[in-house]
Amino acid sequence: MVRNDWPTTDWQSADPASLRMDADKLSKLEPAIQSDYSNISAVVIVRNGFIAYEKYYRGHGPDDTHHVASVTKSILSALIGIAIDAGYIQNADQKVLDFFPEYASDAADRQKRAITVRHLLTMTAPYPFEDWREPLDKMCMQPDWVRYTLDMLGQGGNLGAFKYSTAGAHLLSAIITRSTGQSAREFANERLFSPIGMKEIPDVTMQSFGFDDLFGKNVKGWVHDPNGNSTGGWGLTLTPRDMARFGLLYLHRGNWDNHQVIPGTWVDESVAMNPNHYGYLWWLREEDGVSAYLALGDGGNVICCIPGQDLVIAIASEFIMNPRDRWNLIKECIIPAVNG
Repeated sequence: MVRNDWPTTDWQSADPASLRMDADKLSKLEPAIQSDYSNISAVVIVRNGFIAYEKYYRGHGPDDTHHVASVTKSILSALIGIAIDAGYIQNADQKVLDFFPEYASDAADRQKRAITVRHLLTMTAPYPFEDWREPLDKMCMQPDWVRYTLDMLGQGGNLGAFKYSTAGAHLLSAIITRSTGQSAREFANERLFSPIGMKEIPDVTMQSFGFDDLFGKNVKGWVHDPNGNSTGGWGLTLTPRDMARFGLLYLHRGNWDNHQVIPGTWVDESVAMNPNHYGYLWWLREEDGVSAYLALGDGGNVICCIPGQDLVIAIASEFIMNPRDRWNLIKECIIPAVNG
């Protein structure tokens, strides 16, 4: 699609009707958020590349950044695709241990040596913990998060079986640094964020590594581990408009204003439906004839891309335990507002 309205610097807003969206139906968003989704900080809806709806809550505005939690993982996925295209990483089937030659695995540890970058991207690497019971707090108390994760990798579980791991995403960040010589933050600023007009993520020195520094009120820029590796599975702060920019980039198969930022084939592979409903660090959804892929973060942070409707929905939220599923809000208040 040829377009001349890329929001590299500024977004253009348009009347919902001109974008074939029903303003009356969109007006149901406000009461739904106030009553059932009270921790939402911002909603930005982009149709056909224009902002159709934008609302901020709880004192926030367009320039405020939010900790997007595991949305960070989908950013990491893009960075791996860019690094492969640039020749820093051979391909997605390169072995994880190739990047850590100083780490000597046990000769008998065949499973660990077989684990690839693709296994980390698809959450199909084995770990000793039960599914959804990852001891992330234990990793955060280690002086060397990467070595801790490499020690745990391949211990128990079966190669190829889905098991969600935030530590595995952190290994991907370390792989970016090992292969490019830049932190994921630096690599993203140069190769991903700057080309599409996203704000540069500043280098914020970590004074301590407590809960608030890593997950809570002190999170700024892009959190890093004690050895300087940007956190791969969480810890990135973005504005809602920049969340939407990233979604729009994926909607256009990695192309931005005639510049291929991410290889189109990488985007296709990343969001191709499979039995796990999980691509390369993207959640995949098919429901009632709607196909979507989503970057999801704790507390209800979402970048939802619906290619069939040229729709990107960015939702920033304050962290709370067990927030209501944002998909219900999207399904009930946003998708019905699209008029063809």
